Amino acid sequence: MPYEIVYTAQYEHRLRRFLKKHPEIFNQYEKTIDLLKGNPHHPSLRLHKLKGSLQEYHSVSINMKYRITIEFIIQDKIIIPVMIGSHDEAYR
Repeated sequence: MPYEIVYTAQYEHRLRRFLKKHPEIFNQYEKTIDLLKGNPHHPSLRLHKLKGSLQEYHSVSINMKYRITIEFIIQDKIIIPVMIGSHDEAYR
């Protein structure tokens, strides 16, 4: 059973701004979302739990420069994207 991606209005706004600035990332972003839906533990996503003030979140990589911070609810197979951007932007 695939995971469900639940988009918030706030994340959709961030995503639109991000893709407007970085349209060349769109295909990589789509591939990342498809992998998340099918298998969030896929090695190319480099899923890992964050620490400190972001300890309730996980992060996945779009590529070596850009990340998506996610809320990863394993029990209900739900993934909620929270932030998208470079390493520093995604971990604010």
